[in-house]
Amino acid sequence: MVMTTDDFRGAFPAEGEHIEFKTGLSVDQIRRSAVAFSNTDGGVILLGVDDDASVRGFTLTSTGSAKLNNDVFGNVVNPGRYAVVRVVVGDKPIVVISVARRIEGVSQLTDGSVLGRFGASNRALLGEELTRLVARRSLNSFEDTPTGVSVIQVDPDLLDELAQGWGWSEDSREARMDEHGFVTLNESERQLTVAGALHLLPDPQTVLGKAFIEIFRYRSGAVEHDRRVEVKGPLGHQVRTAASTVLDEVGIDFVVLGTQRHDLPRLPEIVLREAIANAVAHRSYEARGTPVRIDIHDDRVVVTSPGGLPEPVTVANIREQYAARNQVVIGTLRRFGLAEDAGRGVDVMQDEMANHLLDPPEFVDTGESVSVILRTVGAVALHERAWIAELEKRGSIDSGDRLILVHASRSLELTNSVVRDLLGVDSVQARHALQRLRDAGLLTQHGERGGAVYIISPEIGAPAGLRLSDDEIDTLVLELAQEQSITNTTVRERLNVDRLQALHILNRLCQSGHLVRRGERRGTKYGLPEANDKQL
Repeated sequence: MVMTTDDFRGAFPAEGEHIEFKTGLSVDQIRRSAVAFSNTDGGVILLGVDDDASVRGFTLTSTGSAKLNNDVFGNVVNPGRYAVVRVVVGDKPIVVISVARRIEGVSQLTDGSVLGRFGASNRALLGEELTRLVARRSLNSFEDTPTGVSVIQVDPDLLDELAQGWGWSEDSREARMDEHGFVTLNESERQLTVAGALHLLPDPQTVLGKAFIEIFRYRSGAVEHDRRVEVKGPLGHQVRTAASTVLDEVGIDFVVLGTQRHDLPRLPEIVLREAIANAVAHRSYEARGTPVRIDIHDDRVVVTSPGGLPEPVTVANIREQYAARNQVVIGTLRRFGLAEDAGRGVDVMQDEMANHLLDPPEFVDTGESVSVILRTVGAVALHERAWIAELEKRGSIDSGDRLILVHASRSLELTNSVVRDLLGVDSVQARHALQRLRDAGLLTQHGERGGAVYIISPEIGAPAGLRLSDDEIDTLVLELAQEQSITNTTVRERLNVDRLQALHILNRLCQSGHLVRRGERRGTKYGLPEANDKQL
């Protein structure tokens, strides 16, 4: 965003109820303002601006950004949602931190102080002021709500599984169910809460509405699905079954380089499982008529859960901030080994997708629902992923080296600047990565210091071509055809050959009777012969 000096002064004339000026990254003062804005009507904190609204300028480095997320907002209890934006006023950069008013709950400093914004000052709330704020913002967790189902209806096997996961002894189960929020006293009867019903009833949907997962499969860009599956039962069963069902549908890609076949997962299992676990754990169970939904497309899997992101999490800060809408639900899934530790789920999803050279997960928050988009087709080609897998068998590269080598394998020159952009690192880290790969014999350096350029080492070369025998090629193509009808494009992408080579392979298999051609021109598909085809 770019503003003139006059526009800036018109928008931010002075500090006030919604505006705070800071010349630099003052952790303690920004933290106090963030709490105060969260507890009142929100506001903006402008870094690089004097108290008199004159612009001095401020640039937020990667270190400063980490400090802002970790030391400022990471040390605030229940901050409002926040966003960080770089603005240029005239020719001077500043940083604007917008902090939203919390809808539910109260924001505090780690010493327990609750602050409010009064004019241009942050002041502690005491007595009646604090009582009124807490009353207005009282946060009632829906997972603690009694369901009207007596505790005597608990499934014994599910209780055994729950007790084992939490490490409860036989004689402490009753007390622990109350203590952890699975059971509550309602009208003199011990009843299951929403969290208790989800984990301790064989069919919680009879009590909680559509508290299950729906899976839809779409083929070849079709608008209508051709398969629909409902995954019901206790929550742990839902996560395991849904993940297994989707993985079976998505399948794996295989690529042949040299004489080696590489099986490449189209989605890492841990990523899919984490996306599903988070969807059922952080969804809004008040939305009784809406299930968690999983859409399987040719190039992506989309996991959607009812309800927006819990405060203070936003799509922009989802890796740095963590909040759980249903603490008991997600805590139990962690005990079952079905979800990562608090705050690590998004990290694991992003890191594992990067490790497999797949595009990062995309998060979409509409306010009514949250979707996670996991792409199974990315910018890195299958044969490049297989080539990297071959190099990793040597044990000579780190996880961060994958993209560098892919870039180099495309006959592109590498410089410190290019690596900084590829990996999002600083100059020192980029230099160390390039030198490490050079010393390992994977890159060759040309030039010195600022003019240094690196290219792929001739000893390892770019990804190898297809060098299998005709019989081996035929076997692999027929394995493809066992899954579904294939096309020329399918063979090209899977075997790393050109269009004419793929056509030659398919024609050979048709002439031998192993495949049958159906359709014409661009609509041509190849499949295994059916019984009547063989008789003919």
